[in-house]
Amino acid sequence: MDANQIRFAIFLAIFLLMLGLESVIQRHPTVDVKTRRLKINLALTGIDILVVRLFFGAAAVGAAQFAGERGWGLFNYLEWPEGLETFFCVIILDLMIYIQHVVLHMIPFFWRFHIVHHSDLDLDVSSGLRFHPIEILGSMLYKIGLVFALGPSTTTVLIFEAILNGMAQFSHSNITLPESLDRLLRYIIVTPDMHRIHHSVEKEETNSNFGFNLSVWDRILGTYVPDALKPQSRIVIGVSQFRTSEEVSFKNLMMMPFRKVPQNYSLSPEEK
Repeated sequence: MDANQIRFAIFLAIFLLMLGLESVIQRHPTVDVKTRRLKINLALTGIDILVVRLFFGAAAVGAAQFAGERGWGLFNYLEWPEGLETFFCVIILDLMIYIQHVVLHMIPFFWRFHIVHHSDLDLDVSSGLRFHPIEILGSMLYKIGLVFALGPSTTTVLIFEAILNGMAQFSHSNITLPESLDRLLRYIIVTPDMHRIHHSVEKEETNSNFGFNLSVWDRILGTYVPDALKPQSRIVIGVSQFRTSEEVSFKNLMMMPFRKVPQNYSLSPEEK
């Protein structure tokens, strides 16, 4: 299988696993119709994939091959063993995606696109796929720049992309983990309970727990919130200005960044 087929196989396996688990060990009660949300979130995913293929072709994996052929990037210069390179590249890329996420919340223009992700009225495995196409283009451009700067192998990029997609689905999933296991896992990775706090309507909680894979960045950089103001099952998901199904329809999600946002959740002062 080529890189795209491998990534899709991993994505599909994790998606179906989390979807199945959500039906038997659901953590948070749903407030919207799940089938409607699945259709919307998967439709956005389909558009995102087409847009990335149209503008960037093989995207980050192709960028790694391109950089490798020309000797670009830090790790092409260092020529470390591939296992060591992969380990450090994944750590560095993880940190850079954390920083990107903070910036999406910090700059009001970027938040206008990222709010599409946060406007979901429920949080489940499909929420990890819910992004506006323009945000996806910006994110891919950012990742390609990182690949050119670091010079990882195509295998390293494939591993990182699999971790990125897999952990996005896991951390957004609506599953119940034993509290002791959740607390233990949080020392290393972002759990669904930890990330659900990030999707709270409370602004202070929305601007916390930015990690997608390793939880260490939130702990070190002071953005970690261990517990929400409310119990997990009572956290109100989404943003306060979009509270009905009609307000977050597919059409309205596509147009959302271009309309006036009455309340700004970004880390910067509210837009006037």
